[in-house]
Amino acid sequence: MNDTVRVGGRFGTGPLSRAMALVYSLLVVELLLVLTTLPGLLPLLLLLDRDASNLPLVALCLLPVGPAVSAALYALRHHRPDLADLRPAALFWRGYRANVRGVLAIWLPWLLWLTVVGLNLNNFGAAGVPGWWRVPLLLVALGVTLWGINALVITSLFTFRIRDVARLALHFLGHAPGVTLGNACLLVVAAGIVWLSSEAVLGLLGSVLTLALLRNSRPLVGKVEEEFTA
Repeated sequence: MNDTVRVGGRFGTGPLSRAMALVYSLLVVELLLVLTTLPGLLPLLLLLDRDASNLPLVALCLLPVGPAVSAALYALRHHRPDLADLRPAALFWRGYRANVRGVLAIWLPWLLWLTVVGLNLNNFGAAGVPGWWRVPLLLVALGVTLWGINALVITSLFTFRIRDVARLALHFLGHAPGVTLGNACLLVVAAGIVWLSSEAVLGLLGSVLTLALLRNSRPLVGKVEEEFTA
């Protein structure tokens, strides 16, 4: 009698099968990420130069990214490492439909705020503001970005009111320092990829970076489940 029968007759539960299942899910999620963000990424890659004056247009192009990443987080969170029970596409679309409104309620103000900060940083000379003001503005931009990442994860995996999501995201900036530091490192990696190559390369690594974000956020997700859900 082989090992498969002895463990209950389930196919696809070994280490190699689990690894293959994860790779398959990452590939499917990556394809769907590209598909759902393509309307914004095409003009971003083909039409816009890397110039600060284009920041409002860049924000508009990035609008589809929020719901797409949210759906990817949902799909990878509910991934089952069993070759006989793989449904990454169905999970992605379920997460997209369930979360799109809530995510946009967070994603849109976040993009607008970062656009305002970026334009202010670019126009320091014209405004006559002392140069050292760049430091607090950069810190504000970093803090808002890390808050936005927390809010995106919470909105993608849980059902809360928007104001509660905002409060929880702010709460865990200080109460989950390991998650905050890990997310900051992921931001550095993403910025480095764009700086050294292009936004297209970052997009092609979208599912891998989303998985890294999900795994880094496990302490936050665990605390939300334990402290704020029944």
